[in-house]
Amino acid sequence: MKNFGYRKVILLFADIFIIVTSGVMLNYALSLIGWIGPEGSKELLYYIIVTILTCVLTLVVSGAYTRLWRYFNIKDYIICGAATASGFALGFGLLLLFGKRPRLLFWGLFFLTAVTGVLLFRFLFKRTFLELTEVGYRENASRTLIVGAGQAGRLIAREIKNADFDENNPSKNLLAVGFIDDDILKQGKHIEQVPVLGASPEIPRICREQEIQTIVVAIPSCEEEEKRKILNYCSETDCDIKVVPYLSELLFGEDTKLIAQAQEIKIEDLLGRKPIEFDSGKVQDFIKGKVCMVTGGGGSIGSELVRQIASYEPSRVIIVDIYENNAYDIQQELVLEYGSSLDLVTLISSIRDYDKMEEIFRQYRPDLVFHAAAHKHVPLMETVPEEAVKNNIFGTYNVAKLAQDYGVKKFVMISTDKAVNPTNVMGATKRACEMIIQYMAQSAAQTEYVTTRFGNVLGSNGSVIPLFRKQIESGKPVTVTHPDIIRYFMTIPEAVSLVLEAGAMAKGGEIFVLDMGAPVKITTLAENLIRMYGKVPYKDVPIVFTGLRPGEKLFEELLMNEEGLQSTNNKKIFIGNQIQIDPDDLNRKLDSLRAAAESNQSEETVVMLSELVPTFHHKKA
Repeated sequence: MKNFGYRKVILLFADIFIIVTSGVMLNYALSLIGWIGPEGSKELLYYIIVTILTCVLTLVVSGAYTRLWRYFNIKDYIICGAATASGFALGFGLLLLFGKRPRLLFWGLFFLTAVTGVLLFRFLFKRTFLELTEVGYRENASRTLIVGAGQAGRLIAREIKNADFDENNPSKNLLAVGFIDDDILKQGKHIEQVPVLGASPEIPRICREQEIQTIVVAIPSCEEEEKRKILNYCSETDCDIKVVPYLSELLFGEDTKLIAQAQEIKIEDLLGRKPIEFDSGKVQDFIKGKVCMVTGGGGSIGSELVRQIASYEPSRVIIVDIYENNAYDIQQELVLEYGSSLDLVTLISSIRDYDKMEEIFRQYRPDLVFHAAAHKHVPLMETVPEEAVKNNIFGTYNVAKLAQDYGVKKFVMISTDKAVNPTNVMGATKRACEMIIQYMAQSAAQTEYVTTRFGNVLGSNGSVIPLFRKQIESGKPVTVTHPDIIRYFMTIPEAVSLVLEAGAMAKGGEIFVLDMGAPVKITTLAENLIRMYGKVPYKDVPIVFTGLRPGEKLFEELLMNEEGLQSTNNKKIFIGNQIQIDPDDLNRKLDSLRAAAESNQSEETVVMLSELVPTFHHKKA
């Protein structure tokens, strides 16, 4: 018999001892004060035997012996007390049937004494024995809910059940309380002796009622949209959340444990999709043997571009950035990674400086230019719109024109969803950049120009994730502008992979748009990041809503209405149709905009920017 069987027997005898002791001591006490005479004492043996039989029966039927080896909650105590009461009621009826009629006073006091003893034993047992012994350590393990009663869930439940007999089992500190499964045929059943407690929408309620501490999502083959819903239900709890990875990422073998492979929930899990895969073979052909220049190469996107480009065997990589600290960091990283096998040039220069940029193009003759340099912080650009115009628009114009003059094969510009129907200066400048690139594509003879547009990038400089992390780590409230604000998100590697594959497939003039799945609520993002730090949102870490910032939307769009949408060989990448640009009109408006920006007239700059970008509807503070 396993340890669990011995424990049930011990508990059974403990209850019998409590009932016997309660009856004997009560009888003795009542006889001392003359309430029970010799005749009453003679009947005591019958009372005790019948009560033992009926109470053990009702306690077994109620599941009281299985409940002992978990934390007892109020519901468990009520069930145990009700089972004892039912046993006494049934015993009283049987005694009447056999012609034995106990005194009501004695029977009532007998019940109160016994039920108090039964419940008190469980309470003291939990507080002492379970905390002081190895068995108790196991029983005080983290109460765990397994989401998914399929093969992976069964294996995890089996691992947890066998943890007592395997010191190296990572499940030793877990206690399987129940399963969650949406299959109606599994509801109410037991799998590996663990009950199926409900469906995924019930996760928050079940976690509260069962005092769950850990949730293991064990559905490695689950569709991404369904997985996102399940994780959102899980995120409504205070539990630690672990996710069994995709089937393709699982390791199998005799000694392989699923729990060991389960990962802490990541922000990426809430994107509602698996990380997008790209055609590395096509990108290899695109990059190999080419001189590649990355403007803004020290930034979040630029540095990842440099990393990925370096892995595809370019003949040379040129980093151009105005901020020397970031440029130095990525330079040193690549030197450590590749040594002398990578021809790397790092140049501290501004894209605003046309003469310096021309010198770089003349000396290094890049084949491919990836333009990531830009001012991108929305509120800061609202205060100095002329600086956003000088850097984003005319810096882009400088680099794009020089690419044409010096025979660059492809020019890839990085844009943003904020360029679609922009409401802020930063978004309007990026839309103007898209227009410049489309204008260049119309007039260029050799260079192919392409724009890549995507949403917010997780973890990039200036994005919400680094800000939230700093706020949590410094013990300050997390600030969210609006409780209903939503954004499309992607990872930095995804964003860069899109840039590279778009560049590889570009023919000129396209705006490539990534299907990023369902948008993410920023409040949910903040709540889950707080939970990743082991804290409780709104309790350990407050979330403060500060109001929308100047020019900020509740939601972003990815495609302008007039652009349309075309599919590509990659089902996650789409192409917006090229919009014809009137070169005379564009250049006239750019000249007016340049004059306003260079004279540092903020209001006039915004007016001229609105004339250049018809879809710009400025939202002021």
